[in-house]
Parts: sequence; C-alpha cells; structure tokens
Amino acid sequence: MELLIIGLSIFFLIHLLPTNPTLRSILIRTFGELSYKAVFSVVSLVGFSLMIYGKYQAEFVSVWHPPAMLAVVTKLVMLPAMVLLVAAYLPSNIKKHTRHPMLLGVSLWAGGHLLINGDMASILLFGGFLMYAVIDSTSVNARGVTLQVETKPLWNDVIVLILGGLMYALLGMFHQNLFGVSIV
Repeated sequence: MELLIIGLSIFFLIHLLPTNPTLRSILIRTFGELSYKAVFSVVSLVGFSLMIYGKYQAEFVSVWHPPAMLAVVTKLVMLPAMVLLVAAYLPSNIKKHTRHPMLLGVSLWAGGHLLINGDMASILLFGGFLMYAVIDSTSVNARGVTLQVETKPLWNDVIVLILGGLMYALLGMFHQNLFGVSIV
C-alpha cells in the first residue's frame, strides 16, 4: 500500500504544479520549457508506474461491500467518460459545453469505479483521481479558461463518439487481461 500512496503523491503533486501559474512560470524561465516538460514527464511516469505497481501488490483491505447493481451504473458512466477523454485531444463541439473534457472524463471514471470498489487500495486510487480532477477543475476555472466559441464540423463530433465508443469496447474486452477484473 505504501508504494501506491507514494506513486499517487508523486503523480498528483507534479500534476498540481500547473495550478500555480507563478511557480510554473518561474520553473520554465529558470530551466527552459523543454527541460520543464521533460522533468514533468519523467516524474509523472515514475509516479504512475509506482501507482500501478503499488495497486497491483497492495493487500486487499475491505472497507465496504458495494451492491452488485452499482456495476451497471459504472458501465453506464464509462461510455461518456471515454468519449470525454477522446474529446480532450481532438477538436469537437464538446469543448463548447465543458472547459476541460479530460477532467470531467476522469471524474466520471473515478466516481464510477469508487461505486464498485470497496477496498482500501481502490478507494485511495480512484478517490485520489476524483479529488485531483475536482481540484484541477476549480483551478482551470479560476485561471479563466473559457469554453470553446467556434463551431467545429459535425464530422469531428462523430469521430470523437466513434473513438470513445471504440475505447469503451476495447476496455470492456481487455479489462480482465489489463486489470484482473472481468466486467463482462
């Protein structure tokens, strides 16, 4: 469990750095943008790796027993979560409705998984991601990030929906192999 906590701490602390624009600017001015991005990426990867390994090797400590019916809710929220994750990286009209689709997608993913995982390691993992997404969303809004104004072609929205649906289907098929839990 210690490695999971260390990994979560490293990953989220480095990702919360951009929420302080002054500190971020100082680091970029001091070390250069390329160096800043390189260190950010390496530290993120280390934290992510420790998080994954820490979750894998964590002892199962039951905190609560989720009702089986909540699995349906999780499966339902995962489709829009995947679409929002894709929308964060591709131009579409979704950004006319949410300032940061990635954070909304992570919130849905984490919240959905909190509903069906009652063990301590899962609560730390998914609760950490949900808390990060809420904190970063607040920061994004405070920094004045605005909704997209221009309208993108409808075809872009179709591509985002198809790719999000494909991600959803692939995760459904390979969830057992990737994470050791069958969802089918």
